[in-house]
Amino acid sequence: MANREPASGKLAPEILEKTVLAYGGAKRDEVLVGPAVGEDAAVIRWPAGKYLVVASDPIVGADRGAGRLLVVVNSNDIASKGGDPAFLISTLIFPKGSTPKEITSLVEEIHEACQEAGIAVVGGHTEINDRYDHPVLCATMMGMAERVLSARDIAPGDAVVMTKHVGIEGMCILANDRRELLRRCLSDREIDGILQWSDSMDVLPESRILRKWAVFMHDPTEGGFLGGLGEVARLSGLGVSLDREAVTVDRLTLSCSECLGFDPLRLISSGVLVAVIPRRFLNEALGALEGSGIACSVIGEMVRGEGDVPVETKEELWGLLAEGRSLP
Repeated sequence: MANREPASGKLAPEILEKTVLAYGGAKRDEVLVGPAVGEDAAVIRWPAGKYLVVASDPIVGADRGAGRLLVVVNSNDIASKGGDPAFLISTLIFPKGSTPKEITSLVEEIHEACQEAGIAVVGGHTEINDRYDHPVLCATMMGMAERVLSARDIAPGDAVVMTKHVGIEGMCILANDRRELLRRCLSDREIDGILQWSDSMDVLPESRILRKWAVFMHDPTEGGFLGGLGEVARLSGLGVSLDREAVTVDRLTLSCSECLGFDPLRLISSGVLVAVIPRRFLNEALGALEGSGIACSVIGEMVRGEGDVPVETKEELWGLLAEGRSLP
C-alpha cells in the first residue's frame, strides 16, 4: 500500500522542483521571496507611487497552447487597465495518469510566455486529482499602473475604437483543437494561417500606446466583441452606438461564420482591445496606432440611453467545440 500511486494530491517535492519550480518566467528584482518547496507565499517589493492591478482568469476551452493562452488572457486584463503585467500565480490541476513530461510541457509554455513578456512566476499550486479527466488551469496576474482607468470617466460622445479583428482567440482555439471542423470551410493552408494569429493575441503593445489618451479600455473575451461592448455599456451607465460596417472581421473568420452559421461578433475575442477615447484625442491616438503598424478602426461612440448594443452575453465557441467533437 505504501508504494501505491496517489489518486490525488500535490506533486512529490523532487518532481515539483523538476517539472514546475525550474520554470519561473522572467527574473524581476522586486521578487524577494519566490516559489519553492515549503514557501507558503511570495514576497514582492512594490514600487512607490504605482497602482496594483490584479486579474484572474481560467482556461476552459483550449487544449493545445493552453499554457501560453493562460498567460496571455491574464496579461491582457492587466493591459486593458493601463498596467504592465509583472507577476503570475498559477493553479494547475492535472488528471490522474498525467506524466511528468506532460506537466513539464504545459509549464514550459507558461514559462516561455512569461519570459517573453517580462513576467515572473511567483507562486501557485500544482497537483494531480482523480476528479478530473482534463487539466484545470487558472492564474492570477498582478501588474503595475501609473494611473487609474475607470468606466466612470466615460462621457457621451467619446469614440469607441477597436484594434485588429474580431474572434482572434476563438479562431485560434478552433484551428488548434477542431481542425476537422474548419476543414469544412477552409484549406489547410488557411487554417495554418489562423494559427499564426496567436502571435497577435497580446494587447499590451496597443495598451501602452493608448493609455495616455483612453479613459477606459476593455478586453472582449467570453461573449465576443458584442459581449465586450455590452460590458462597457453596463459599466458606464451609457449606451454604445455601433457602426457595424466599421467592425473589422478577417475574411477567414467571415468565411467560417457563413459556412458554420455563427456570429463572428460573438466569438471570444482576446487579441482585440476596445478603447474609449475622448474625441479631442482621437486623431492623435489613431495616428500612434497606425504608426506602430497596429490595425484599428473607430466603430462607434458612447451615447445617452440604451444605444444599439445588447447587454446579454452569448458565446459562440462552446457550440462550435461541441460540434467539432462529434466529427470523426
